[in-house]
Amino acid sequence: MRLLVLGGTWFVGHAIVTTAIDAGWEVTTFNRGTSDPFLEAVRPLRGDRTQPDNVAALAAAGPWDAVIDTSGYVPRNVLDVARALAPVADRYVFISTLSVYQEWPLKPLSEQSEVLYCPPDAGPEYGTDTEDGPTRYGYQKAGCEAAAVAAFGADRTTILRPGVVLGPREYVGRLPWWLRRVAAGGQVLAPGSPTRTIQPVDVRDLAAFALHTITEGSSGAFNVCAPTGGATFGGLLADCAHATQADASFDWVPDEVLLSQGVRQWSELPLWRTFDGVWRVDTTKAQAAGLRCRPLSLTVRDTWRWMVESGEVSNHDRATEIGISPEKEAQVLAAWHRSGERTG
Repeated sequence: MRLLVLGGTWFVGHAIVTTAIDAGWEVTTFNRGTSDPFLEAVRPLRGDRTQPDNVAALAAAGPWDAVIDTSGYVPRNVLDVARALAPVADRYVFISTLSVYQEWPLKPLSEQSEVLYCPPDAGPEYGTDTEDGPTRYGYQKAGCEAAAVAAFGADRTTILRPGVVLGPREYVGRLPWWLRRVAAGGQVLAPGSPTRTIQPVDVRDLAAFALHTITEGSSGAFNVCAPTGGATFGGLLADCAHATQADASFDWVPDEVLLSQGVRQWSELPLWRTFDGVWRVDTTKAQAAGLRCRPLSLTVRDTWRWMVESGEVSNHDRATEIGISPEKEAQVLAAWHRSGERTG
């Protein structure tokens, strides 16, 4: 199988490339070559997807059985790139996001839920950010989906909509932050309830499913998350303690107390968000099509191993937004204890 990966050296792209190599596929990557070194056994093509001459040279280097686009963020650009590749590739797999849904994260979702409207030729200025609702990022990704379909046609296009993706090489830093915090030990501020279910997907399972859709010829859109009702927040933190062998205790503070103390959801306490739809995403379609998700404990274990072995340090812009300061954590815990409402 001949595969072209647009991107391929960061988190999701790296997992796709390594999974494809392990499966014996012939892999070509196309990127600017500004991040990690290219992997062995990969045919690296360097170029900028926003430069027409670079894209034309890329198309001339084909053909491929499939393209997986991990680096498309502006609809107009995805449309140009996909149109150039349509004559030299059989299928196009676009890595999208749950943020394309009109009601995410407020309400439970399925693939039948309404998607934000964005034209396939929209520029980077299209869309607006709203508090606790649609974002420009979501609008843009929705337009990218439309662009992929416009260029390749519905039968040759697969749209993958992951939610939270965790695992080794994660650069946003959600799971790495929790692992570092738990490893530090002591009394850890834990958000909400330990029984709250969560649905993060391991990056390697996302990669395997992306390749599976190619071999099976699956088209259409798929929500790519762990099944509902499986992993819990309490289990996640317990897995962090087990992986790090930390002497840590967890103080579960109710949502309303955290909100009253001004704790920012999703960022200061990663993966904590109170809206009804955050962790209620229907994934039965993807499971029926071959998505398989490993236990979260294995994701936590392998991420910690990668952090220890690599000396993990993320310089990605989004990583700077993650994590509550020790001072604020102590302040919130002190206020919770003073309130006399601690339930143990």
